[in-house]
Amino acid sequence: MKLYLAAPLVLIALLIAASGVAAVTRGWVLPMNRRHVRSPRLYGLGQLVSAFALCWQVVFGLVISDAGTRHWGTLTGGAILVAGLMVMLAGQLAGGSRARADTP
Repeated sequence: MKLYLAAPLVLIALLIAASGVAAVTRGWVLPMNRRHVRSPRLYGLGQLVSAFALCWQVVFGLVISDAGTRHWGTLTGGAILVAGLMVMLAGQLAGGSRARADTP
């Protein structure tokens, strides 16, 4: 296992998961994404799926040593990651337009 690859990826996955939990439970989105996200809970669900996919790829790409299992595991992790990104995109496109404070 290559620790110099696994540690940053797991840290990034934990940060994404923490942001996803905040979006799902409280409807809170990072300030740089607030303008674009219309459905915070759906966006947070996509973040949780993406974080799971990153952890899945770490396990199958760096921990599992069997070549056949590693190949299908990382391919499945890539498909889960794309699904998570699509759910995040749906969270940006779903719902009505947000009412802004500066517009009448």
